[in-house]
Amino acid sequence: MDYRPLGRSGIEVSAICLGTMTWGTQNTPEEGFAQMDLARERGVTFFDAAEMYPTPPSAETQGRTEEIIGDWLESRRCRTEIVVATKVTGPGSRFPYIRGGDTRLDRANIEAAVETSLKRLKTDYIDLYQLHWPERSTNIFGQLGYRHDPDEQPVPLEETLGVLSDLVASGKVRSVGLSNETPWGTMTCLKLAEQGKGPRVASVQNPYSLLNRSFEVGLSEIAIREDCGLLAYAPIAAGVLSGKYLDGAQPAGARLTLYPQNSRYRKPTSEAAVRKYVELARAHSLRPEVMANAFVVSRPFTTASIVGATSVEQLEIQLSASQVRLSEEVLEGIEAIHAEHTIPCP
Repeated sequence: MDYRPLGRSGIEVSAICLGTMTWGTQNTPEEGFAQMDLARERGVTFFDAAEMYPTPPSAETQGRTEEIIGDWLESRRCRTEIVVATKVTGPGSRFPYIRGGDTRLDRANIEAAVETSLKRLKTDYIDLYQLHWPERSTNIFGQLGYRHDPDEQPVPLEETLGVLSDLVASGKVRSVGLSNETPWGTMTCLKLAEQGKGPRVASVQNPYSLLNRSFEVGLSEIAIREDCGLLAYAPIAAGVLSGKYLDGAQPAGARLTLYPQNSRYRKPTSEAAVRKYVELARAHSLRPEVMANAFVVSRPFTTASIVGATSVEQLEIQLSASQVRLSEEVLEGIEAIHAEHTIPCP
């Protein structure tokens, strides 16, 4: 397992991060424990969660993922070995059950969210606390073009960062990060930190995979020059890059079979690209999902690739990507496919 610095925080993390968003819906606590045990055995030191998890989100299950992690940390007595990341929910109408639907990124909400996450995680500090998505309207979650809303009044970033600064000073949070953020938002936060108006963000957790390389357009340069690396979510595009959904297949028990509403990576534009990536991997005796994840891990702007699995068998496969070095021939093949199918699933 490779280990990399988390920005300029002084924290080191494994290049593979264990994603946990299925624990409490698709996975039982026992299955979550098994995944954490395996990940720890394989050298993974970085777990990522969110207060809204598991997904699909609901009032009945919200917060269960953090509880499962907290129970495991308590039972294994290994808190100092694990870098625990979680997120505060951003604004939106989908979460009336989180703080009464008031999930703006202001002082009251962030402080309440941190306290609740600390209790569920059974810890007195969070290693990386992230803003799950921006308060302002911007082009995220598959939207490429930016549509400006001149009438919106989001909580100023200075206020949000001020709260996070106080949490860092209190010791409840060690470092902070962004998620689903844009180049403008990232650089604004970095500039505010230079002005003494908040802690320096250590990372940006955004989608990145062979089907969505939009991070490279503006954020990759920032990640490298500013030491604010990518935590890549959906590195195998919700399992689509394994090839198991090709030709309309609906494998029993698979995530997109159970939750077809998650259509971000199953589009007419993705089918041809996926087929070519699968063929390329198999031509070089690679599992398609391992090739896809190894590519993400190998990027110079990547701090960690966040892998999710619903079984220890799947997790074993994804963890192996940290030891795979893609040949120049494979990388050239990937670039050729990317040139023909550029960002089919933003």
